[in-house]
Amino acid sequence: MSRPIRFILALHNHQPIGNFDHVFENAYRDSYLPFLDTFEPYESLKIALHTSGSLMEWLDAKHPEYVDRLAGLVHRGRIEILGGPFYEPILAMIPSRDRVGQVCAYTRWLEDRLGCSVRGMWVPERVWEQNYVRDLSAAGIEYSILDDFHFKASGLVDDQLFGHYLTEDDGRIMSIFPGSERLRYLIPFGQPHETIEYLRSVAAAHEGAVVVFGDDGEKFGTWPETNRHCYQDGWLRRFFDHLAQNQDWIHLTTPSEAVDNIQPLGRVYLPTCSYREMTEWALPAGQQIEFDRIAHEMQNDPRWESLKRFVRGGYWRNFRVRYPDSNDMYARMMQVSSRLQRAIDDGKIGPQIEQARQELYRGQCNCVYWHGAFGGIYLPHLRNAVYEHLIKADNLLDEVFGLSGNWIEAKVEDLNFDGRQEVQLANDRLVAFVAPAAGGHLYELDVRSIRHNLLATLTRGPEAYHRKVLAGASQSGGDCASIHQRVIFKQEGLDQRVQYDAYRRKSLVDLFFDADVSLDAVAAGSAGQLGDFVAGNYDARIRRNPDRIQVQLSREGNAAGATVRLVKAITLSAGSSTLEIAYRLENLPRDRRLHFAVELNFAGLPSGADDRYFYDASQRSLGQLGARLDLRDTASLNLVDEWLGIDVGLRSSRPTNFWAFPVESVSQSEGGFELVHQSVAVLPHWHVEPEADGSWSVMLHLSADTSQAESRRRQVAAAMAAT
Repeated sequence: MSRPIRFILALHNHQPIGNFDHVFENAYRDSYLPFLDTFEPYESLKIALHTSGSLMEWLDAKHPEYVDRLAGLVHRGRIEILGGPFYEPILAMIPSRDRVGQVCAYTRWLEDRLGCSVRGMWVPERVWEQNYVRDLSAAGIEYSILDDFHFKASGLVDDQLFGHYLTEDDGRIMSIFPGSERLRYLIPFGQPHETIEYLRSVAAAHEGAVVVFGDDGEKFGTWPETNRHCYQDGWLRRFFDHLAQNQDWIHLTTPSEAVDNIQPLGRVYLPTCSYREMTEWALPAGQQIEFDRIAHEMQNDPRWESLKRFVRGGYWRNFRVRYPDSNDMYARMMQVSSRLQRAIDDGKIGPQIEQARQELYRGQCNCVYWHGAFGGIYLPHLRNAVYEHLIKADNLLDEVFGLSGNWIEAKVEDLNFDGRQEVQLANDRLVAFVAPAAGGHLYELDVRSIRHNLLATLTRGPEAYHRKVLAGASQSGGDCASIHQRVIFKQEGLDQRVQYDAYRRKSLVDLFFDADVSLDAVAAGSAGQLGDFVAGNYDARIRRNPDRIQVQLSREGNAAGATVRLVKAITLSAGSSTLEIAYRLENLPRDRRLHFAVELNFAGLPSGADDRYFYDASQRSLGQLGARLDLRDTASLNLVDEWLGIDVGLRSSRPTNFWAFPVESVSQSEGGFELVHQSVAVLPHWHVEPEADGSWSVMLHLSADTSQAESRRRQVAAAMAAT
C-alpha cells in the first residue's frame, strides 16, 4: 500500500457580470449541475468550491434548488465553501477599501445563505501581489490557493510544494497553498489513472504530502468537448471511482482541515505573479511571440527543466497599457470609487449608499479588463455591463449629493492617469469625457437614462494568436483538449478580416484624406493620413454660463502640406441630451480643397438585427447597423437601437457626405477564433471650400434620444403599480 497523502480538489466556478443569460444557463446545464449530480453519491469524497458572487446570485435567482443542495453538502461536511471578493475583481486593480469591502460582503452573503463558515478564498485569476495579505487578513481570510508557478518564481522547487506556507504583510499572516500545474493539465484531459499514478509518486517521495488541484469548474463540461468527455464518456465518474477505490491512502481533504492538522512548511513571500499562461498573455504581442519561440526552441534542451522556473512573462497591470480601453474602464471605476468614499467621509448613509457600493463592486468584475484564452475585453456586452453598473452607481451618488432637476458642471483634472488633464462635462442627461492632449477626442459619452456609454469601443491591435489566424490552420473536433491547445475557426475567411487601427476608435477624431479616397479604403484602414491632428495636443479652454458649459479645443498643424488652424468647441446645456459640436478651419490654402472628415464611433449598438438600423433626413431606413453607407449631400444620419430604446442622431448645419461602416475584430474565445462587431464608425466628411477670410465652419449636433426607453420604463412601472 502507498503512503498516505492528502489531496485537495478545489473548483472555481465563475460567470462574469453582464454575460448573456443563456450562457449562464448553458454552463449550469453542462457543467455545474452534472458535476454536482456526479459528485453527490460519493459520500466519502469531499471538495472545496468557490462560486463567484455574480454566478451565485444568478444561481440563487434561477436555480435555488442547486444552492439548497450546496447548503446540504456543506452541512454534511462534503463541501468547504471558499469566499473571495464578491464580483471577482482582480485585487490589484481596486483600492484597498474595496478589497476588504468586497471580501467581507461576500463572506456575509455565503454564511447567511449556505450556513457555512468562510475561512479561505479564491484569488481571482490567481493574480497575486504581496500587499494583499494585510487586506485579506483584515477581511477575516485565513488561507488561499495560488499556483505552484508563484512559488517557483520565489525560488522554491518542486519538492518543496506539497503543503502550505505562511506569508505575511504589515504584521498580518495567512496561509497559501500551491496548486499543481501538472494536475491542471491532467484533470480532466489525462486518463484518471494518470492522476492516481502522479499522486502515488508524490506520496512515495514525500511523507505527509498535501497536493492541491485548483482550477476552473467550467473545464468539467462547459469548455469545448468537455461535457461529452466528462459525462457522456464517463471521465468524471471514473475519476471519482479511482479516488474512492484508493481512499485508504488518498485522503480527500479540505483546505481548512489541512491548515488545522498540518504544520506549515515554512514562510514564503511571493513575487507579483499569476498563473503561467496569464503572465504570457500580459506581454505585448511581439514579446509573446518571442517568448513562445524561445520556449519552443528550448523544450528539448536538457537544461530547460532547470531554467524554465526562472522564466516568466509580464505583469498583469500592464493589460491596461496593452488595451487603452481597459484603462478607460479602470479610470471610470476609480472615479466612482473615490466619489463613493467622499460621500461616506461626508457622513452620507442610507440605502442609496449601499446600492451605489454594490453597483461599483459589480463594475469591478475582472473579465473585461484583460484578454487571454477567453474573449475578455473583446466582448462588447461585457464592456457595456461594466459601464452600466458604474453609471448606475454614479447616478445614485448624484442623488446622495443632492443633484436634481436640470444642472450642469465641468471638471478638469487627470481623469485617466496619463499625467495630462482631461475634461469632464456632465449634466442630468449626459456625461462627456474629452482628452485635449490626445487628439481632442471625445472618449466617453454616458447616456445616463439608459446607463450606456456610447464610446465603450475597442481599438484593434496585434495579438500573438493572429499568427494562427493568418496561417489559416484549423482543427475542428477531435480529442478533448485544453482551450490553450485548440485551434478552431468559428467563421470562414477570418484571415482576411484581421485589421489593426492606426488610432483609437473614439469620437471627434480629426482626419484629412486624399480628395478621391474611397469608403473601402477608409474602412480597411489603408487610406493615408494627410494631417497630424489625429493624436495631436490641443489647447483647451473652458467657458461657463449658469446653464451652459463649453470646452474649446484648438491646434495648429499640418493638413496636406498646408499649415491649418483647427478649432472645435463642444457645448453642453443643462437638461439637454445633445452635444453641440462646432468646427472651424482657419488659414486654409487657396489653391486646393482639403478633404476633411470627423470620425465618430458608437459602441453597444450591434449589427445583424432588424431593430438596429440607420435612417436618413427623410426618415428612410438605410439598413441595419452592420451596413456600409456612402451618402452624399445630406443633412443628418441617425442610428436606432430599439432594444436599448435609443435614437442617436448626427445633424449637420451644411450639406454633408456621410460614410458609415462596422468596426469588427478577430479575437479568441474559449470556443475558437471569431469575428466580433465592436462599434459603428460614422464619418461626416467635406471637400472644404474656404470663405473669403480663408476659413470654413460647420456645426454638428450629436443627440441621444432615449424617449422610447423612458416610455417603456414608465409603462412597466405603471403595470407593476397596478398589480
